[in-house]
Amino acid sequence: MRKLLLIGIGAGDPEHVTMQAVRALNQVDVFFVMDKGPGPSDLTVLRREICDRYIEHSQFRFIEVPDPARDRTADRYRSAVEAWREQRSVVCEQVIRQELGEHECGAFLIWGDPSLYDGTIEMVEQIVARGQLQFDYEIIPGISSVQALAARHRIALNRVGRSVEVTTGRLLAETYPGTSDDVVVMLDSKGAFESVPADGVEIYWGAYLGTGDEILIAGDLADVSDEIQATRRRAKNQKGWLMDTYLLRKKLGPTED
Repeated sequence: MRKLLLIGIGAGDPEHVTMQAVRALNQVDVFFVMDKGPGPSDLTVLRREICDRYIEHSQFRFIEVPDPARDRTADRYRSAVEAWREQRSVVCEQVIRQELGEHECGAFLIWGDPSLYDGTIEMVEQIVARGQLQFDYEIIPGISSVQALAARHRIALNRVGRSVEVTTGRLLAETYPGTSDDVVVMLDSKGAFESVPADGVEIYWGAYLGTGDEILIAGDLADVSDEIQATRRRAKNQKGWLMDTYLLRKKLGPTED
């Protein structure tokens, strides 16, 4: 039976790859490459660098999977994403059937961890649910950009007795989570931190975490918000794409516990 691996490869540093992931990489015959968003050449190069570094044979091959265009003008965000993911699953099912032999192992190399704001698990489950293609699959966890952000800023995500919320820039722009003093924000294309009342809030921001282009900025939100936005614009203009993650942290008073 065909086997499919969903391998988390970390936030960008090849040394983020775990020993479990290395063992998984060495099982793979076919790597399916479907990059999200702009900058696919950089991301593909990093994937190949990881494979060249850790795979002990040369019999594997890379297959590029055409990524369906996503409707970013739709009024209903969730419906648009679900339709796009359904299209992706159909395309991937066709490619897996054509390119992966009955007794071969295929893999998707996933930035960060497959469980955090990545649709590959859902895509695979959709293929399985249709019942037209039989295969077994396994998920290999990886170091997420959230973990990399905390490590690079030398902070813990949580404070004693406090929760941490992970959200998106789109949701943050709508409302700041009222129940969490520590909020990790991902998938922020516009800098939604500007919508947050800055008084008493710190930000720990990072872009291209784990790569040679890594950028880190931290401080009171009121003091560094403009610097971060200018840095984001400059970096995106230079590279053509941007991956960033940040933590918003409310300062606690001396009597808060």
